[in-house]
Order: sequence, then C-alpha cells, then structure tokens
Amino acid sequence: MSDIDTADPEIAPIKRPARWHILVFLAPAFLVYTAIMILPLIETLRLSLYNLVDGETVFVGLANFVTLFSDPRLAANFWNALGNNLIFFVIHMLVQNPIGVALAAMLSVSKLRFATFYRTAIFVPTLLSFVIVGFIWKLILSPIWGIAPGMMDWVGLKWMFAPWLGKPESALITVSLISVWQYVGIPMMLIYAALLNIPDEVLEAAECDGITGWSQFWKIKLPLILPSIGIISILTFVGNFNAFDLIYTVQGALAGPDGSTDILGTLLYRTFFGFQNQMGDRSMGATIATVMFLIILAGVSLYLFVIQRRMRRYQF
Repeated sequence: MSDIDTADPEIAPIKRPARWHILVFLAPAFLVYTAIMILPLIETLRLSLYNLVDGETVFVGLANFVTLFSDPRLAANFWNALGNNLIFFVIHMLVQNPIGVALAAMLSVSKLRFATFYRTAIFVPTLLSFVIVGFIWKLILSPIWGIAPGMMDWVGLKWMFAPWLGKPESALITVSLISVWQYVGIPMMLIYAALLNIPDEVLEAAECDGITGWSQFWKIKLPLILPSIGIISILTFVGNFNAFDLIYTVQGALAGPDGSTDILGTLLYRTFFGFQNQMGDRSMGATIATVMFLIILAGVSLYLFVIQRRMRRYQF
C-alpha cells in the first residue's frame, strides 16, 4: 500500500500563523512614502490637466501640453532646458562613471597602500551639502578673488584660465564637472562593492589560464560588473534629470548666463513658483513636471525591459 492510503485522513495540514507584525513595521514607511511621494505625484499629474479660467479651475485635458510645445517662448525655453539636461547627462556618463570604474578598479588591488584613506577622501564630497559645494567652487573659479588663477599661474597655465562660469559656451560644462567632482564617489563605491563580490574561484581560474593584471579586469571583471554599471547608468539618468540644487546654487534661478545652464529642474522652478516679475503658473509648472516624469519613466522602462534582460546572463 502507498503512503497516501495509510495516511490518517483526520490529520489536517499545519497552518502558519499570519505575520501581521510585518505590516506593522512596514506601515510607517509606507505612509510616509505615500504622503511625500505618491500623493504629490498624483496631484501633479492631475494639475497638469487643469487650468485657471476666469478665476476658476477648469479641466482642459491636454491643452497645457499643446501650449507648452506650441507657444514660441515656452517651447524655446523647454527645448533649451531639455538639450542642456542631455548634455549634463552625457558629461556624467562619459566622465563621472568611467572615472568611478577606474578608481574602483585601482582601489580593489590588494597590494595598494592607504586604500581606505583614498576611498574615504574620494567619497567625502558626496556627503557635503550642495550649497557648500556650489559656493566653494564659485569662490575657487572667481576671476577676482578666486584661487584658481593663482594656482594655474604657479604651473605656468594662467593663460588657460577664463571666467568659465560667466561664459555661455563653457558654463554648463563647468557646472557639470563640479557635479562630477562631488558625486564620483557614488559609482566608485558601487563598482568597488561589485568587484569585491566576484567569486575568488573565477579569479583563480583566470590566473591559472595566465590572465592577470589589467587583462584580467577587461576580460573577466568588467563583464561581470556590467549589471552594476547598468544600475549606475540609470541612476545617473534619473539623478541628472532631477538635478536642480547645484545649478541653482552656482548660477541662480535664471541659470545664466543667457540660460546656458538652464535645465528642466530650474525651468520648472521658475514656471511653477515665478521669479522676479514673472508670475508663477501652477498648471504649466505641473505640465513641465509631468513631461519630466514621462521622460524618466521612458528611460527607466527602456533599461528594465530591454537592457537589463540582456545583462542577466552575466549575473551569478
């Protein structure tokens, strides 16, 4: 006879007790996140579909979006800000992230002395307030009282100095490099953690095959940390399209000179809250915020459903 036939029919399966304490611990975080993230996002999306007509809030559908892309002044400001945002993102992708990967690779070398000090020194700027970083770099780069002209004169390069923050063709690049200096520690630490998680067996097998040094990094380590690089890339994308604080501190709400450092964040600020003699427009500000949300959503979706699927084969 089988075990099923001999089993006692009166024996009921053991029921696991409900773990209500999990909900209790999650509830505070869920409520706070809903109050400061979900509800404002829903209200912003709703507000973009309304406008003020004769003192009353009226549903206008997609009329605000049509106005944003058809009005000559609004459209010019929007496309200028979007273009600057893309340049801001590209500079971070081509400068910050490769430097972060290179620093992580060098710091992961076991024979490197003072590696802990180097990691700490590089990561410290990410802990500083953007207000402090912005004003420090404004002082450093000032052609009147800054120390940059004197330091470049010591090495015979004073002829290269220029008021980079005051020239439209160089202001955005300068602010982007300041941001790179502040946040390069984040990709460095993420890649460093990914390098430490590579199994020793893989590296030992590579050494048995004669693959060592930088050759080992390019052929073994780099393919294995591609998922982490992908995560860093999407975090860079989202962070740069949400950038506002550093540019506001360094260049002000007008994001000068001549709007050369204006990005979607500063444009949203001026449109929603107003600035100087310009009155704020809540509906149009919400429209710009909604477009920003859709751009970020499209970028994140592209990464999750296209790029990440192709990189899963490198994960352990």
